[in-house]
Amino acid sequence: MVPQQHPFPFDPTYGYTLEDLLAIEQPPEVVDFKPFWTTAYREAMNVKPKARVVDTGYTKKGWRLYDLFYTSTGGKKIGGWMVVPTAGPIRRGFVIGHGYGGRANGDFHYPLEESVILFPCMRGQSRSPNPPISENPQYHVLHDIDKPDRYVIRGCVEDTWLAFTVLLNLFPNVAGHLGYLGGSFGGGLGALALPWDDRVQMAHFRVPTFGHVPLRMQLPNVGSGAAVIEFSRRHPGMAENTLQYYDAAVAAKYLNIPVHCACALFDPAVAPPGQFAVYNALAGPKELYVLDAGHFPYDREEVQNVEVMAEIEKFFKEL
Repeated sequence: MVPQQHPFPFDPTYGYTLEDLLAIEQPPEVVDFKPFWTTAYREAMNVKPKARVVDTGYTKKGWRLYDLFYTSTGGKKIGGWMVVPTAGPIRRGFVIGHGYGGRANGDFHYPLEESVILFPCMRGQSRSPNPPISENPQYHVLHDIDKPDRYVIRGCVEDTWLAFTVLLNLFPNVAGHLGYLGGSFGGGLGALALPWDDRVQMAHFRVPTFGHVPLRMQLPNVGSGAAVIEFSRRHPGMAENTLQYYDAAVAAKYLNIPVHCACALFDPAVAPPGQFAVYNALAGPKELYVLDAGHFPYDREEVQNVEVMAEIEKFFKEL
């Protein structure tokens, strides 16, 4: 059941039922959307990431933690972590994206056995400070938003692609067995990144951002999208000109690999219509777990988190 009480001056369901959400159609597509991204991917693949891995000596729950550093497009320095099983074979590789605000460490709770997992921090976030890009999501999301080719979200997508390059350089044996997981900001980045990268076989998106730009620009929220809406109010047309290339729901229609999604009925930070627009547009095999809420505490949160993890384990079992 969605939360019945909340402090927001708007309804975080936006009046949509599950049936309404599943009926949301694809947003309009700018004519050069696909060439824009295929060109960006081709350029990123010319970058040598020069990865550096440092053993921290720390182990937990059968994982060993490493510090990870590499170079992305534009010479941006990217930091993060890598976890490797302390024993047994490594047959799969994963990149896991983070939410807006970054991450504090590698994670040890994912049910992804026999895998190497990379946790990169996108440019401007956590371990990847790249001034003048702000770490604050409200400003980060606006960085170069007036320049489609240089918008910070393109750089973050490129950081994601380069993470897979690093993964394959370090563990070439996992080629053909690559997966991506991302929630919120990381979910949206995954939807934007993966259609153009045929190295990745499966993905999971949780409450993904950046879906259906025309619709989400009309829906109030308390996330980074609120900063974009306010910027657009002060500078009409400028953000929209760029964001038409950064619509995760448009990108999703080019994504043919199996994708598991967890989308919320109630979410004050990432409006559910945008989340479901991404899921609805996915072109390949897809699975959906419906969360009561996202970005907000609720009664069944712990139970649903356990259920989502169980579905993730089952979904990626054959990768």
